[in-house]
Amino acid sequence: MSVIAEFTIDSGEFLLGRVLALDTDTHVEMERVVPASGRVMPYVWVTGGKLEEFEAAISASDYVRSLTALDVVEDSALYRVEWDEQVESLVYGMAETNATILEATGNERWRFRIRFDDHSGLTDFHNYCTGHDIQFQLERVYTLAEEQRGSYSFDLTDAQRRALVTAVQDGYFEVPRRTTLGDVGETLGVTEQAASESVRRGANKVLRKVLLPASAEDLRR
Repeated sequence: MSVIAEFTIDSGEFLLGRVLALDTDTHVEMERVVPASGRVMPYVWVTGGKLEEFEAAISASDYVRSLTALDVVEDSALYRVEWDEQVESLVYGMAETNATILEATGNERWRFRIRFDDHSGLTDFHNYCTGHDIQFQLERVYTLAEEQRGSYSFDLTDAQRRALVTAVQDGYFEVPRRTTLGDVGETLGVTEQAASESVRRGANKVLRKVLLPASAEDLRR
């Protein structure tokens, strides 16, 4: 079963982001990534009216072999960027794990929506990023069926879901934390121990489904 992951990442965490890092008025959108002959050649849309500055900055990069403008529409242009050599980066991690980029936009910070053939692909991608010190913020993981239903099937109990939602909304998982499990329990009208158990058990279910390879049957258990 295919899995879709949404995450955000600072441009400095991956090669393409560093090369494409421009001022905040310039918007970059990755159209597709095609692995060919050991290289990845991204196609990017650039919007913002500073196309000449973009072309000069990208062409000056040591990592870029060529930059070709394929289409220009008013203040936007579609470019093909061919890299000089394979450099370990986020984009190559996607290519190696057969991920499909559904959406990728950003400048100083990027937002990705990518699809994997199954959960093992997502796990391989996570392991690739960990092994190459690439840090990203995972926002959401779901299947196509869950996307159509607009819901998640993590097998959470009502108590676990309420506790997790409250903990996330109130900032329990942030650094530094903005709330405590005691506060979560007070909001829910339960003891701190009960809130702690619901958060830990609920988080364990979600993380195991997101990070560990599993079959569709396993996920229903």
